[in-house]
Amino acid sequence: MKKGLAALLAAMMVLTLAACGGQAQGPEPDLIDGEGTVLSREEEEESSGYIEEFPDAEDDPTEESTPSSAASSSAASSAASSAASSQPQASSSQSSSQSSGSSQSVSSGSSSSGSSGGSSSVVDSGEYRAVWISYLELEGILKNQSKSSFRASVRDMYDNAVDLGLNTVIVQVRPFGDAIYESDYFPWSYICTGTEGEDPGYDPLDILIEEAHDRGLEFEAWVNPYRIRSSGSGKALSSDNPARDWQDGTDYVVSYGGGLYYNPGRAKVRKLIIGGVEELVKNYDVDGIHFDDYFYPSPDESFDEEAYDDYRDDGGDLSLGDWRRENVNILIKDVYSAVKAIDSSVRFGVSPQGNTANNYNSQYIDVDKWLSSRGYVDYICPQIYFGFDNASLPFEDTVSLWNKKIRASGIDLYVGLAAYKVGKEDTWAGSSGKNEWKNAGDILARQVEAAREYGKYEGFSLFSYRSLFAPESGVKALVKEERAALEDLLT
Repeated sequence: MKKGLAALLAAMMVLTLAACGGQAQGPEPDLIDGEGTVLSREEEEESSGYIEEFPDAEDDPTEESTPSSAASSSAASSAASSAASSQPQASSSQSSSQSSGSSQSVSSGSSSSGSSGGSSSVVDSGEYRAVWISYLELEGILKNQSKSSFRASVRDMYDNAVDLGLNTVIVQVRPFGDAIYESDYFPWSYICTGTEGEDPGYDPLDILIEEAHDRGLEFEAWVNPYRIRSSGSGKALSSDNPARDWQDGTDYVVSYGGGLYYNPGRAKVRKLIIGGVEELVKNYDVDGIHFDDYFYPSPDESFDEEAYDDYRDDGGDLSLGDWRRENVNILIKDVYSAVKAIDSSVRFGVSPQGNTANNYNSQYIDVDKWLSSRGYVDYICPQIYFGFDNASLPFEDTVSLWNKKIRASGIDLYVGLAAYKVGKEDTWAGSSGKNEWKNAGDILARQVEAAREYGKYEGFSLFSYRSLFAPESGVKALVKEERAALEDLLT
């Protein structure tokens, strides 16, 4: 496994700031309604179709913005000076025609390796080249499947990734306050058998890691820290789910908008999440821990009113927005410390939205703080799901903005790329960019080439596996072109 670089970076845990290349910080985009996050969509859990997530909303990136009025000037140090959009990001989802709820394998694609393990292996490129494999894709090959069937599907998926020239898989091991492995903290995920808390009879995570390492792929465990249930979920909490114990008599679990979430403002919640990360690093040979972009689900003041009142009663003087951001800061810093205390070579990174104002004002994550000193993340992987011709957040301008944000040494920039957009109209891209993904057959490869020009760039991740290797029929031909262009670039 290629842990040498990670070990070197982990050793550089001093608070030294890197020079910013003499370039002034550019204006940041406003917080905008419309497009939202891709990694942690508000999907229906029992969908008959594969649910495409949606990108960040967009506005004119030349107009400066500030954090919401609740944020203090110290927390807003990297925001620009004019007012942000008055409304926060809205969540929505889109469904496509592919099935995700059945046990049908999604591993089909370019590989012809069959079920033999380790038939192809990674060539060391020095560039982080990843693909996200979500719980939706796992459910299709895992639910009520035998150990041998699951292993065969995983082998096919990984062989496809290697054949494309990728070297890392980011696999969603904890999607809903649950686990696809035997955990001391969280129940078995319902994606294993259809029922939360039910043991599938084998450890899927063992297989996922073993097959990855057999091919030279690095394995990052993707965790959604706060989400317990999405809006509209009909799934009952199992008797061993800690959220069930906390629903009565505490606000550690918050019901909001039809969903269930752990309360970021409670120390016991942070302890639970950190414990879950620690057991992953202690018990499994993971190369990284990866948090997605799902933090606070809403800027609604009622979400955590009781916890904030307790904070103020104890003498706290931060505004609601700053307090929320500090809650997330504490979690991120403590997770980083916990990971490094166990194995300094294991990476820890976060994949926030590409729209920085949405991050700061809607989900209360202060990425500027994380990227200004060591001790928070080893890498940042913003979801830059925008085309070159996007009217308000063009790809290269957005990469440049994120590149400038990394002010501390030893933090890498990985760029999240939107494979799921290939062949489709980009609804929020404006007239100049709405058809860009429909007409190009090499946009992903060109984006990799463009991102390589930035000094902090060290790699990319593609969302998602299914979009690349099992796309819906209407875009299959163009996706094949995109894969071919990527393969020419990467192999």
